[in-house]
Amino acid sequence: MSDTTVKMRDIAKDLLDKGTVDYIIGWEKGRFSNQSPPAFITSAAHVGRLIWDEYCLAGTAKYLLDDKFPTGKIGIFARGCDARAINRLIQDGQINRENIYIVGICCSGMKDPATGNTAEKCQYCTHPNPIVNDILLGDPVPETNKPERFKAIEELERLSPDEKYEYWSKQFEKCIRCYACRNVCPACNCRECFVDQYRVGWQGKQNNEDENRLFGLTRVYHIADRCIECGECARACPMGLPLMELNRKLIKDINKLFGPYEASMDTETTPPLAKYNLEDIEEFM
Repeated sequence: MSDTTVKMRDIAKDLLDKGTVDYIIGWEKGRFSNQSPPAFITSAAHVGRLIWDEYCLAGTAKYLLDDKFPTGKIGIFARGCDARAINRLIQDGQINRENIYIVGICCSGMKDPATGNTAEKCQYCTHPNPIVNDILLGDPVPETNKPERFKAIEELERLSPDEKYEYWSKQFEKCIRCYACRNVCPACNCRECFVDQYRVGWQGKQNNEDENRLFGLTRVYHIADRCIECGECARACPMGLPLMELNRKLIKDINKLFGPYEASMDTETTPPLAKYNLEDIEEFM
């Protein structure tokens, strides 16, 4: 058992015993050794379920939407990606900071359960340390900008329009419209998603390439300047669509057009596409 696991359990027990939180969200061991799914601990007697190992891959913040109006505080263990996701939900008006007790964990990366190698989402992580917390576990991990995360985008940009169309057509042909990408994404937090509305001519329910493309592109534009690059969408996709390539393409363009920007580093900075500036670049006019 790791030292971090011991400290997690001690902190969780203290928070629950004192009534500081009603329950706490973390991770526990799954059925197999390479699985550590999210856990919801409601009693100090159950803190022994909590675990911290190299397979705590899933995000925790999106679960806060399942209890938007809690009677007491919710405790949550949060890595760098989870902390930015919490900021995203706060800035979008979905949750209140005062309802959450954040136990930050410095994270050096997780493993892909299928391969045992470093998970792709962690290879390109730029903020492994929680940027917001009430208490911090572990020593800060060195942070880098990871410019190589745009390498795949630059390769796609070199393709001809026809080649790009063929590439993405093959990807969206695989989509089964399970909406796992939407359901796991902290920036996809609308009370009613556009694909769940019944409006003839707006968004069809068929599972075909055209409708899949419309869903995928609409979703990525909806979160363009709010994506925290947690990589949860690509991780959760059962068909292996390279969804972060779409997200990072728009992030790359936003950085070029509006200057360096990273979403959800705080809850005060307005995303660039949500504000107007007379000095914005207007080359399209």
